[in-house]
Formats: sequence, C-alpha cells, structure tokens
Amino acid sequence: MAARIVINRTLSEARVAFLRDGVLEEIYIERDRHLGIVGNVYRGRVTRVLPGMQAAFVEIGLARAAFLYVDDIVWEDDEVDEDAEGDAVTEPRERPAISELLREGQEVVVQVAKAPLGTKGARVTGYVTIPGRYVVYMPTIQKVGVSRKITEDAERKRLKELVESLRGPEDGGFIVRTVCEGLDSGTIEKDMEFVRTLWREVDEASRTSSGSALLLADLDLVLRSTRDLFNDDVEALVVDDPEQGKRIKRLLDRSAPHLSERVEIYEDAEPIFDRFGLETEVERALLREFSLASGAAIVVDEAEALTAIDVNTASFVGSRDLEATILKTNLEAAKAIAAQIRLRNLGGIIIVDFIDMQLSESRQQVFDVFAAEMEKDRAKTHLAPMSSFGLIEMTRKRVRPSLGKSLTEPCPYCDGRGRVRSKETLCQDVFREIERQARLHPDGQILVSAMPEVAARLSDDSSQRLAALEHKHGRTIVVEARSDLHQESYEVLVRTQSVLP
Repeated sequence: MAARIVINRTLSEARVAFLRDGVLEEIYIERDRHLGIVGNVYRGRVTRVLPGMQAAFVEIGLARAAFLYVDDIVWEDDEVDEDAEGDAVTEPRERPAISELLREGQEVVVQVAKAPLGTKGARVTGYVTIPGRYVVYMPTIQKVGVSRKITEDAERKRLKELVESLRGPEDGGFIVRTVCEGLDSGTIEKDMEFVRTLWREVDEASRTSSGSALLLADLDLVLRSTRDLFNDDVEALVVDDPEQGKRIKRLLDRSAPHLSERVEIYEDAEPIFDRFGLETEVERALLREFSLASGAAIVVDEAEALTAIDVNTASFVGSRDLEATILKTNLEAAKAIAAQIRLRNLGGIIIVDFIDMQLSESRQQVFDVFAAEMEKDRAKTHLAPMSSFGLIEMTRKRVRPSLGKSLTEPCPYCDGRGRVRSKETLCQDVFREIERQARLHPDGQILVSAMPEVAARLSDDSSQRLAALEHKHGRTIVVEARSDLHQESYEVLVRTQSVLP
C-alpha cells in the first residue's frame, strides 16, 4: 500500500499528515508557542517525595512540577523488554520504597515520557532513551532488544548479535528499530555512534550545570516525523516550505541518503492540505458524531477519565434479518473506529459500545476485525475480549493530548459542557484563508472580520504574522472585531477599489 507524508509549515505552526493509499491515517500538529516536550531530557530537582503514592515531584523548569513514579527510577539489575516501536519498557519488579531511592533536594536526570495534560504535570522517567533512525540508545540499561515488529527469528538473531558486537562493555543498551530489518552493519554502527555522542553531551551538561536545566531537546515535529515515519515504505515526502525541505534533506543525507530523492517541494498556489483533501478530514476528526458510508453513525465522547465510543444504526436498516444488519454495521464500524482512534490520537481508557449481537460468533468476528485494525497502530494498545453486551474495553498509550484537546477548548457558551475550536486554532484558520484569498485575488485590501477576542489575538499576539503576510503578498490586511459573530465564525474578504469614470 502506497504511503505518503505531507508537511505543511507556516510561520507559527507545523502540521504533518501520514497518508496510506490517499487516506489520512495520522495527523500531528505542533505550534511554535507550544513546542512539544516529550522526549526532552532535563536535569531536575526532587521537590517532594510521596511515600503513600510511591512517587515524587521533580522541578524541571516547567509551569508545573513533573511526576516521577517509583517504577521509573533507575535501579540496578533492571530487566528490559521492547514494545512494537522499539521503545524501552522496563519489566515490573519488586523494588525498594521510593523513600529509599530519592530524597528531597536530590538532583536527577529525567526524560519527559508524557506531556502535561489538563491540570497534570508532565510524567518523567529516569530511563533515558536517545532515539536514532535505526537504534534507540538506553544508557541506563545493559541490554539489547529487537523491535517486535521484526518477526523473523533469524533476522532478530542477526541484528541482536550485530549490535552486541558493536557496543562496548560500558555502552549501555540498545533497541533495534523496525527499519533495521535487512540493514548492513555499517549503517547501524554509524547510528549507534551518533546516539552515543548525543548522550555524552547530555552527561557532560548534567555534570557541569546546576539546578533545573534542559539538557537535550528532541527534534521538532518536521525532523522528528522524518526520522520516525519516513522509511522505504513511503513513496514520497511532500513539504510546502523549501527551507524545511533543505533541513529534511540534511537529516536524510546523514541517516538515509537514498530517501532524499523522494523529498518533493510543493509549489502550487493551492494550499497543500487543500490539494490532498486533508482539511476536510481534520474537520471530520473533530466531530462528535460522524456517519459511515452505510448510514450508520459513530459518536465519540472524550471525558476526563476515559473515552466512550458508541455505534448505532441511524439510517442504515439493511435488507436481510436483524442479526445480519447489526453484524454488517458493526464490522464497518470496527474498521472506522480503529482508524479514528489513531487519527484523533485517543489515549488512556477507551470503551467501544457496539450494537448488541445475539450470536457469540458475530461478537468474535467483530472483535477479530477490530483487533486486526488496531495492530496497525504505532501506539501500544491492550484490548480486553468483547463482553456479552457488545463492549470492548481497551487502553492506548497516551503520550500527547488528543487531536480534539489540542485544537479545541471548553465552550464559553455552555459553561464548559461542550468544546469549540480554540481562539488560537481560529487564528491559524484565518491565516490559511488569507493565503487562499490572496492567491485567488492578486489585488486589493484584505479584510478580516472575527469576534472581538479572536480579532484582538490577531492584532496583538499574531501581529508579526500579519505583517509577514502583508509583506509577502504586497497588500494591506485590516482586522475588524464583530460582536455578532460566533467564536468559530470569521470572514476573509478582498476589497478592491472601484475605478470612477
């Protein structure tokens, strides 16, 4: 199946879309004012030890202290396993109480494992991992593992023995990533040396600095996606910013030069996400309810503790008996829900409520289809068998906020019972619409109308972006506040001066 990566980069936002056979499977968004911190390595100070929770708070320089569980504290003789993507996973073992491992005021080196979410601070771990393109370095663990997605026993053995032979006795451990399958020793060895060098720099910085400090920032979204998503199965990486294209090629020249020729610079006037039909798909991924081709409906509700997904027949009535209609609806829904879980980046506890089926064979068939679709997920998931009520309970590793939480905010019109697109998201939408209108109408003043709070943000926080757009298109952009507009409504018009006779 043909895969493609589409990257849209503006002055304040990066968006990366992963498509397979033209269908959007994953979307990643990072804004310059809220750069991701997952993967960053910090020198931190323990501010509080909580024996009752077997956890500690660590000050790493963020707005809220980070949370460190006892199982994430480096301890001698740890065992290591690997998940489907080659990330280090320490096996649970009985260990000393946290008060024996940490004390208040102690300085520790930690890595962000989960981004802050809501009122919760970031979750950190002492098991630092330094990802390269082909291997993941684990300086605190003396083990070598191979990604579970490499299934052939002979290849797993070859790669493990190869990495074992290339690491020194004091090197730490490595996880062999999926893209190493069939790779020669020279390429792997270069990547191993690269991640070792990064760790030496981190170690040196931790010993020479004092207090809370950022020791190593992970790559930004554009380069991180290139490193983690762009492989031999991807036929093209298309980016609409030439400078980003140069950065991508520089990274590839070091790690995967054969992929550089697949990098394409998009130069058409039509916005790149419009060209590939992605804006519509992103909008659909924000809907609470959406319909399937058959007429059945899926309802997605994100709560604080879990996400509930409900299936109903809606306008789909079928043409045979009731059980056959329900089975067909549930089978279609199983594929659609698995795709939406990945696209919306839903995490934590997820409960899927399929339509009740009388036959156990029907329930098993739906579960098998759903499980097979979830196998395609890059995130770690765990599924419980379908209950007699048609429920599937599952967990999905949550690393970053979901798409909905990233692009929306609590609705100010209903006391927070619902969500609307955030003011920042609206500003980004306005910028893209300005680009569209400027290309469609080469002359004339551009007038933007939005609700007062959005207009104020455009004029104040985003004034540099507006000035850059004015310079780029050689025209004036005027922003007006209109109290009659809903928060999600705005207008971008081109106003041309009429020529009097």
